[in-house]
Amino acid sequence: MRFDANGKVSLDHIYTQPDPRTYFSVLRPLGYCIPQQAKPYFAKLIKEFRESRHVAAPKVLDIGCSYGINAALLKYDATMDELYARYCGEDGGADAQADAQADAESNAESHPESDAWTREAMLARDRELSRSRQPANAPRFVGLDTSGSALSYALEAGFLDDAVHADLEERELTPEQRAQFAGTDLVISTGCLGYVTERTLTRVVRAQGGHRPWMAHFVLRMFPFDPIERALAGLGYRTVRIEEVFKQRRFASPEEQALVLDRMSAVGVDARGLEAEGWLYAQLYLSRPYDTSDPPAGGLDAREETTGPHDLNRERN
Repeated sequence: MRFDANGKVSLDHIYTQPDPRTYFSVLRPLGYCIPQQAKPYFAKLIKEFRESRHVAAPKVLDIGCSYGINAALLKYDATMDELYARYCGEDGGADAQADAQADAESNAESHPESDAWTREAMLARDRELSRSRQPANAPRFVGLDTSGSALSYALEAGFLDDAVHADLEERELTPEQRAQFAGTDLVISTGCLGYVTERTLTRVVRAQGGHRPWMAHFVLRMFPFDPIERALAGLGYRTVRIEEVFKQRRFASPEEQALVLDRMSAVGVDARGLEAEGWLYAQLYLSRPYDTSDPPAGGLDAREETTGPHDLNRERN
C-alpha cells in the first residue's frame, strides 16, 4: 500500500480508468460518502443563488469532478448508493442490463474488446438516466480535472455539460479554457482542495473578469484552509466555515490513520472524537463576494461557526 506526501493512501489509479467501475469498487468498502453529504448543501446554495441573482440555470464549476459524481447527484437526483449499485454490478434488473447491451450492440464491432464494449453498455444506460431525469432549468455543470478519461466518461454519459482537462496548479489557462470558465456562477469541490491550492482558485476567478462566482468547498480537516481564505479575500471574498463536520471515508488501514493523525497533530488540529475514531472528516467553507447581499434567513450562512481555534472571522471582528 502506497501513501502520498500527506499520509493518505494513494488512490490515483481509480481516477484514470475508462469508466467508473474501479472508482466505485475501491471506494465502496471505505464507505466513501462525501458527495452524498455535500448534495443538500450544494442544492441549497444553488437555490439561494437562483433566488438572489434571478438565474434560472446557474453554471456550476466542479473542481476535481472525476466521473461527474456531483453533477449526477445534483442534476438527476441520483444517490451514492444508487451509483454504487450501478457500477458495482448490483443495478439489479436483467431487463435493464439487456436494454443497455442492446443499445451498445452497434458499437461492439468497432469496440470488440470486452472492457470497451462494457463501457459502451454503461454509457448507454447512463445516457438513459440523464434523459429520463432531466429536470427543467437544471444547473449546467462544467468539470475541471486532470484525468482526461474520467472527464470523457462524464461528458459522454451526459453528467457534465462541458469539461476542462487541465492542471491549473502548473499551468495558466489557455484562451479556450478561459472561454469555458467564463460566466461561472458557482464553484464547488468535494475533497480535492489540499491537493488543489489557491493557485487554481485564483486562476478560475481571474478568468471571470469582473464576475465573482460563489464558492462552496468541502475540505478535509487535515488541510489548513487559511492560505486559500487569504487568497480569496484578496480577490474580494468573505469566507465562513459551517459548524458541522462531514464524514468522507474510513481510513484504508491503521497505517494510513496513524500517518494522517501525525500530520493533523503537526498542523494543530485536534483529531479526538473524529479522525481518531477511524474516519476522515471534512469541513464546509462558503466564500461569497463582499458585495453579495445578506443570505436569506435560514440560508447556509446561518450555520456559520463563530467560535473555536479555526474561526475564519477571527481577524475581522
